[in-house]
Amino acid sequence: MTFSSYKKVTGVIRNLQNGGSCCSLLISVSVDEEIVNFVVSGDTTVVDNVRLRRGMRVAVFYDTSLPAPAIFPPQYQAELVAPLRSGQNVDLKFFDSTLTAEDNSLKLNLSPLTRIETLNGQRFLCSPESQDLLVFYTAATKSLPPQTTPQRIIVLCPVQ
Repeated sequence: MTFSSYKKVTGVIRNLQNGGSCCSLLISVSVDEEIVNFVVSGDTTVVDNVRLRRGMRVAVFYDTSLPAPAIFPPQYQAELVAPLRSGQNVDLKFFDSTLTAEDNSLKLNLSPLTRIETLNGQRFLCSPESQDLLVFYTAATKSLPPQTTPQRIIVLCPVQ
């Protein structure tokens, strides 16, 4: 699966309510004083299966190729939700053999402390090169491309 059509919205959950069925939630995420709503369904991946709650800082990824209702505030189907700690960033990109994002927006420098795992929490025993990666990090250099030593990498293995 390619994630190139995914867009990220980072903000704080302001409200959670029934999403129209017993198996879905509508979460309202505050981004720079604006609200964006997301439907979190049974198909939505929530990193570490964390229970979402008000005040939680999250990055929500949605697929821009899917139809979205023309309403205000905007509402999208959440594909992936990543809870974030204070000061933490996350990116979902394809990283090449040099661990550089395909859009040249980030280069990864691995350290022995970088946790590399699969989406279900298992250790990833191969090199994360040339894979779709969900990368958690705090700081990046001002170079081109920016470089970071990630805290955690989740390899989004292709479905076989």
